Amino acid sequence: MKNMFRGLLLVSGGMVAGALISASLAGPAKQGASILPLDEIRQFTDVYGAVKQFYVEPVEDKKLMKEAISGMLSGLDPHSAFLDEEAYKDLQEGTAGEFGGLGIEVSADPSGVKVISPIDDTPAARAHIRAGDIIFKIDGKLIKDQSLNDSVKMMRGKPDTNIELSILRKGSAGPINIKLTRAIIKVQSVKSKPLPDGMGYVRISQFQERTSSDLANALESLNKSGNLKNGLVLDLRNDPGGLLNAAIGVSAAFLPKGSLVVSTKGQIEDAKKEYITSPKDYQVVREDAAVEKLPEVTKTMPIVVLVNGASASASEIVAGALQDHKRATIMGTQSFGKGSVQTVIPMRSEGKKTAIKLTTARYFTPSGRSIQAKGISPDVEVKDTAEGNFLDFDIREADLSNHLEVPEDKAAKDAKKASEKPKKAEAPLPVKTDASGITEKVEPVKAKSETVKKRPKFYRYGDADDYQLNQAIDYLKKVDKEQVSKNAKASVIELESGIKMKVEPVKK
Repeated sequence: MKNMFRGLLLVSGGMVAGALISASLAGPAKQGASILPLDEIRQFTDVYGAVKQFYVEPVEDKKLMKEAISGMLSGLDPHSAFLDEEAYKDLQEGTAGEFGGLGIEVSADPSGVKVISPIDDTPAARAHIRAGDIIFKIDGKLIKDQSLNDSVKMMRGKPDTNIELSILRKGSAGPINIKLTRAIIKVQSVKSKPLPDGMGYVRISQFQERTSSDLANALESLNKSGNLKNGLVLDLRNDPGGLLNAAIGVSAAFLPKGSLVVSTKGQIEDAKKEYITSPKDYQVVREDAAVEKLPEVTKTMPIVVLVNGASASASEIVAGALQDHKRATIMGTQSFGKGSVQTVIPMRSEGKKTAIKLTTARYFTPSGRSIQAKGISPDVEVKDTAEGNFLDFDIREADLSNHLEVPEDKAAKDAKKASEKPKKAEAPLPVKTDASGITEKVEPVKAKSETVKKRPKFYRYGDADDYQLNQAIDYLKKVDKEQVSKNAKASVIELESGIKMKVEPVKK
């Protein structure tokens, strides 16, 4: 699989979340030299024949083969999938930042479809659908037994048509029914605004084809207005990821040229690569050249990067690179932990454009850390609000069925399990016998639980009452601007929330 294009992002109105995808443009996949597993193939043909002969009603060969392929891929990990003609078209349209649907990134779940992240300024975001919600009915139909692609097709549709989602939400007493109106989703990847005291704010909601150039324009504008001299807040919360080249371009805006951003490791040689802050690794459209022309202040100003449990894939690449190079303070909560690369491989299909999306590599931060099923740990943990975290922001890659494990972590986990001593059997519960002779176990009386904190209110990222943003601003106000110089010494500052943190000097 040579001549890999550097990125295609799945950003349909609902699909596997946080997709970081490389697309092979070398044509249909070729059969390798591996020996065919004859016993397994014989078993497959026996099952195929039994279905054709004995199923309650006739089934077309095309349907059986499609379902077999889909099952083979979906059983590997949550991010590998078969893309039929419609899904493949949706993927290609999504990279341009415009598509039809509801505006949510989702993954498969045993109960239906799990929301990884709503996309800013879409019907889903306006309806307050949240990360961690599980969609179990669409227009009254249970979807637990159908494929993710089929559920996505149900959610997509013509603009201005209505749809009802039934969702399960952690902390809610029962199902929630939400009515939405489909729309053409035009994602504005980069938003920015000036902050008080010579600071700036940039939010990236997804990593798309034009994200790098849009970021460069935003930074130029903030610099001209004097809103970079005292620092920048880079908001990657609820950003499900996207194009690999866009993540490298964003990192290049803040790191010296030639800095390592991310490396990938896979089974084949093409999957073993290092990506650096060089135009050859991030420039896709002509406008991306603006990244290299950014003023020096973008390489030296203090930066706070905001992340949360729905920051995935490309977001984690940027956060991990800036953290490893000590270029930014990462603030918020543990990120999602999507540390794998998907390759889109076109398939032969009787003139139809279909493909498979296959996990082909893991990615690693500059220091060699794997983020897969772990995520980026913030330098300063700050909950969503002063009252605590949103209850449904605790869904991570590690919670997804068949998630990819890091071999070293799996080996360590197995070794720990093998060395653990068996737990002592718990003492049996006391029993009592009533006058009729019936014996029952006496359950211990449980202490009353502490009063549950009031659920944090919903707010839009970047608003005046955005708690995490306000903590980031407080940090930038208090950090000694000389900390960013090469020879500065570390110091300790205290935020308004009472959090104390050690501030390290930033490498130039």
